[in-house]
Amino acid sequence: MIDGKEFLITGGAGTLGKEIIRQLKTSYKPRGIRIYSRDEFKHLQAKNWFLNNGVSLDNIAFIIGSVTDYQQLKRVTERVDIIIHTAALKQVSACEDNPIEAIAINVIGAENIVLAALENNINQVINIATDKGVYPINTYGMTKGLAEKIFVDAVIYAGGKKPYYKSCRYGNVIGSRGSVIPLWKNQVKDNGKITITNKEMTRFFIPLEDVARFVIDRIKEEETGKIYIPMMKSIDMGKFADIVHPDIVQEEIGIRPGEKIHETIITAEESIYTEKRERHYVIDAFSMKINNLKAADNKGITSYGLDSYNNPEKWGEEILRYCEVKK
Repeated sequence: MIDGKEFLITGGAGTLGKEIIRQLKTSYKPRGIRIYSRDEFKHLQAKNWFLNNGVSLDNIAFIIGSVTDYQQLKRVTERVDIIIHTAALKQVSACEDNPIEAIAINVIGAENIVLAALENNINQVINIATDKGVYPINTYGMTKGLAEKIFVDAVIYAGGKKPYYKSCRYGNVIGSRGSVIPLWKNQVKDNGKITITNKEMTRFFIPLEDVARFVIDRIKEEETGKIYIPMMKSIDMGKFADIVHPDIVQEEIGIRPGEKIHETIITAEESIYTEKRERHYVIDAFSMKINNLKAADNKGITSYGLDSYNNPEKWGEEILRYCEVKK
């Protein structure tokens, strides 16, 4: 299923991409891995990170390019078996300030991936999605939500056969470069206090290693038109701050543009098309698209969906184990 396969990982020089590659090289024997990213400095950083973490550079190719360039994508996906699409413009504020670029990378880029995979008879394509794309209120969420829709719609282009198009949707990655952990660390160093937009705000959090393992494991599920969601714990931000910095002053500064109090991971509408498996959920998104509940291979989990507030699984002090910042 994985051994002997050729991979293309868009955004592969990023935090998630590197961890996916580390796990692929450590636990499996891929024929080759192509990293496709537009940032040449990140390529250099990635090479150093791999070497520092005992990952051989053998059979890893570093290719500079953008997902907005369809002709280049067609070339780099030739003779590839599996695409993992992690490339995106991810910062909420950056997307709010640059909506045209966010659409180009997050939406048109997803379309280009779908079409290049179809053109080159790729076995399967995994899209990295986000809870920000569920009931979205900001540009980032809207563009990532559209990317999900594109991957579901692609099932029609493929005639229900290969490529298998699927998405992995999850919440915040603990300790990633864009998370609140490095922000608080710098604030403590500079000001001796930390800021919180709203202490009652809740978020889903998941360790980086778990996300990467979850994505790789979904390769083994030969299905199409599905959205996979790991079971995650959530926490309110006031409690999170108390755990990470118990003796530091907290300043509540108010919600920023594009932020929500709580994040939804499965909507009420999706829940009737959702199956609960061992440690994850599967939304039959294609059956939902064509409004065919009879075709869905499940009976639903709830009638109200799942969000970070009503989530029964909560983080406690154990979250500290994962709070080292990942580069």
